[in-house]
Amino acid sequence: MITVYYVEDDETISQAVKAYLGQRGYQVSVFPTIAKAKQALEHQCPTLALVDWNMPDGSGNTLCQWIRSNLRDLPVIFLTVRSDSRDMVASFENGADDYVVKPFELDVLLSRIQALLRRTGNVSKQYLSCGSITLDQNRMLVTCNGKEVSLTPSEYQLLFYLLQNKGRTVTRQSLLEALWDNNGNYVNDNTLTVTMKRLREKLRQPACLKTVRSVGYCMEETK
Repeated sequence: MITVYYVEDDETISQAVKAYLGQRGYQVSVFPTIAKAKQALEHQCPTLALVDWNMPDGSGNTLCQWIRSNLRDLPVIFLTVRSDSRDMVASFENGADDYVVKPFELDVLLSRIQALLRRTGNVSKQYLSCGSITLDQNRMLVTCNGKEVSLTPSEYQLLFYLLQNKGRTVTRQSLLEALWDNNGNYVNDNTLTVTMKRLREKLRQPACLKTVRSVGYCMEETK
């Protein structure tokens, strides 16, 4: 399933695009503000983002910059009434992959989406995220609030395992087995405690990483 996040405050336009793409097998979620779009993007990476420039709580251009800092490979297409060449250049400089000026034909938009996805593929599974933490599996790169965090191999593996199991409690025993080194080096319970402590410090004590007393840990979105 190709998932599309559409950041647009004009309900007439957003619903027309959602209905048209939905009939062609796309799953479209509409966000009327940048804040709501960011919240959704922190929870899950879609296949593609469609972004309007003029939003009630800020600029789509700023959102595009945020996406490039947190979800580097997510394809972004601007859909906007702004047709000035300077705006187009600015959007590309800030990471946009394509730029469509309103009004547009829906079949043309679909063609642009298909062409872009042929080049990029579906990047949604590349990223694991929770709260302000994002893990890029392709680059083995972790960011927190858009800033890169340097982790040791064991810290990275611990975070990766927890994000893979987001929403589920992971026992300490499961983590010990997951952190077992390929060379057979044993990871004991104290090592796990120290690794978790250092990981939390580097991620600035994230609220989404919870301790389940006497059991283990859980990564889950905070309300």
